[in-house]
Parts: sequence; structure tokens; C-alpha cells
Amino acid sequence: MKNILYIHTHDTGRFTSVYGKNVPTPHLKEFAKEAVVFRNAFCASPTCSPSRGALLTGRYPHENGLQGLAHRGFSIKNPGEHLASFLKANGFETVLCGVQHEEKNYDYTEASKKYSKHLGYERDLSYTKEEAGVPDRIKADEENAQRAARYLRAYEGERPFFLSYGMFHTHRPYPAQEEGAGKKGDPEWNPDEIELPGGVYDTGEAREDTAGLYRSLQLFDENFHTVIKALKESGLYDNTIIISTTDHGLANPFAKCTLTDAGIGISLMIRMPDYPDSHGKWYNGLVSHVDVFPTLCEAEGLKPPEYLSGVSLMPVFAGSRETLREDVFAEINFHTAYEPARCIRTERYKYIRYYDNDWKKYNMTNCDDSCLKDFLVKAGWREKEKAQEWLFDLYFDPGEKDNMAQRPEYQEIIAEMRRRLEEWRKATGDRIMTAKEYMGHYKLNRKDGLSPTVTRAEQLESAIR
Repeated sequence: MKNILYIHTHDTGRFTSVYGKNVPTPHLKEFAKEAVVFRNAFCASPTCSPSRGALLTGRYPHENGLQGLAHRGFSIKNPGEHLASFLKANGFETVLCGVQHEEKNYDYTEASKKYSKHLGYERDLSYTKEEAGVPDRIKADEENAQRAARYLRAYEGERPFFLSYGMFHTHRPYPAQEEGAGKKGDPEWNPDEIELPGGVYDTGEAREDTAGLYRSLQLFDENFHTVIKALKESGLYDNTIIISTTDHGLANPFAKCTLTDAGIGISLMIRMPDYPDSHGKWYNGLVSHVDVFPTLCEAEGLKPPEYLSGVSLMPVFAGSRETLREDVFAEINFHTAYEPARCIRTERYKYIRYYDNDWKKYNMTNCDDSCLKDFLVKAGWREKEKAQEWLFDLYFDPGEKDNMAQRPEYQEIIAEMRRRLEEWRKATGDRIMTAKEYMGHYKLNRKDGLSPTVTRAEQLESAIR
């Protein structure tokens, strides 16, 4: 069997040079020449824990139970379904180095290591504050890259390994100028010359904010290189399946925690060493994070669990460009507040439905704090209402700005999309619970709040009893 290396980040979306952005990720771009790059890959939920839980169980959040953030009380109902547990049961040495966000929280403490064991990791090499006072997250990412590299160089090959290296990058807050690789005056970091992400209104503050994202991207790229270089130097590169991905879109308004492509569109690169003809190729078909688990099962010759909801992508590596999926699905239940929504995306259409009829405004607490958010709040964002149903014709509107849900010429299309979404919900057992059913079990923000960061009890809709 092959080893498996899983490298993952927070909040990166597709904002890398692999996907054509003029950003400092040269090592990622070099790796893309030796892997399959999935151009239309999507997460199953555009918020941290639910997205990761879906990838690592091969099941949607409403199926596996991880519908909200792990550090707010949500968890996978059966941790034995986690990929680490599954691979451990099939003879792998399972190793975590860095962030996991599927059980409680990775909070840089020795105590947090018990949570990784609960998920099936035998070893947890992660940097902790007991070792170095209170480590900053940038330092932790770098140190964890070094520890992952040392593990690979010392690996003796008694059992195949599953190594998860998780970074805090590119989560907010972004590193300050002096923490990044660029120096003041370097044209790469000149805010006036950088490329803004889609959907960001061009202001001086927005450019300074995006310069911080560039610094985070470069540090992520350097850490990625540290681990891949060690894998090559150890002679393990051609005996290891490598997965590089992120959880969801950028932590900007109308991206993270939304069901637009800016929220659910993700970078995904997979290198299968036994399929050299696939290296450097792109696959344009729709794929979902839930497809990773069944793909690994087939690649490793393991019987896939019956509970998996995804499809194997192995035909892609064998050279097929057939359509494996006609559609992908994604959901929101919580980031910090109740906001149930579902979507179906086909090649041409995106249909989104919100299910909370008691709150029709945009939910500020489900948007990470930033100067970009402050700008929109000052412009009146809190007073605006969002539609309960959205239909986008992506051929004419790839930016998903023009809602066609009420247009007469699209009524047959929206009826078909509603039907397909409901069929998926029925097939996967998706019952949308009311807000009251969650009360007392999870830490939840008020829907009329402003910030996801809670500092006072009155900002909470519910605390964990």
C-alpha cells in the first residue's frame, strides 16, 4: 500500500498561483506539474469544521453530525468513521502534525492531543504552548512543518503512514509586514500593485488587507515546500499519495460561509505516484471533498465503507475525462449562528435555498471580522435582506450576482433544481432541525449580532450546558 500525505490550510479557496492568481505560491505551482489539479472542486460546507469533517468521513455534515464548529460543541457522531480511524484499522500508522478541527479544538496544548487520539491518530507531533510559552500561529505552522519533515526523514517503513499536516495559514488575522517574507518596499508587497480577490471593492484598506493575505500565502507555500522536500529526500515521494487542499473560500464577505462558488470553491491537487501519465494534468469536471475518501479506498485497494456519500475519482488518474458527477451539493447549518441553507451546483446552474424564515437579513456573525466587513457594515449591509431562493445561470453570470429565481424564463429550470436538491436531501437523510433543537447543546451566537467573536453572555443565543 502507498503512504498518504494530507496537507491542508484554512480559508484559501482557489487564491493561489496554481489557479492563475498572481500570488507568491511558486512551490505549489511546481507541485501542480506532478499532480492532477481539479479545476472545479467544491467543499461540502463553507465553514471550517463541517468542511473538514465531510472530507475526512466522506459524508455530508448532516450525515456525520459535525454541522458546526468543533470548539463550539459539535462533533462527528461516530469518530470511527474518520479517515484516520479507518486507515488505522487497516494497518496504517496515523500521524497528526498541526491543525485538526474535527474534534474540540487544536489549541496548542498538550491536553488537546487527546482529541486527535479520539479521531484515530496514533501519534500527535504538534507544537504546543507547554514547549514554548504561548506560540504564535505562524511559528506553530513553521515548527510543525519541520516536525513533519523530521518524521518523514526518520520513517522506517514498517507500516504505511497517513500523515496530516495542517496549517493555520491562511486564516485571519494575517501576518504583519515584519512577520512575512517580503520587506517594506518590495514590489511584491506593494498594496497598489497586488491583485484583489473577486468581490472585493477597491479601497486602500482592502489592498493593505490583501497584502497580509499575500504574506500568509507565501509562508504557507514555504511550509508546503519544507514537507514536500523532506518527502523527496527521504526517498518516499514516489511511494506516497499526496493531497493538497483547503477547507473553503477566503475569509471575506460573500465568500466563506456562503454557498456561492467564492465560498465552496476550493483548491484540490492529488498526486498518485502509480499514474505518471496523470501528472501535470487538469480535470475540469465537478468534484466534491466527499469524493476524496472513496478515491483513497480504491487507490489503496481497501473496501470502501457503505456509509460513504462520494464517488471515486480514480478514473481521472487512469486517463478518463468522463463526467463523474452531474452535480455537487453543499450546506450551511452554523458558523457561529443558526443559518440553515443548501445548494446544488451543476455545470451551468447554481440553486441556493435558505430555510430560516425567521431571519431574512444577512447574518453578520457568520462573517469573519475584517476591514472588508467593516466597510460594508458602514455602508448599510446589516439592514439589507437576502433572498430565500437564488438561481444563477453561471454561463452568463459566473460571478453569481444576478438572481434568476423569479424570472419567468427560468421557472422550469428552478423547478428541476428544487427537485434534484430535495431528492439529494431525502437520499442522505437531511432533516433541517429548528434553532430550538440546538439550544443548550452548543455555543451559538445571536442571529442579530455583529461579530463571531463573543465577549458577553448577551451575545449568545445558547451556551453549552
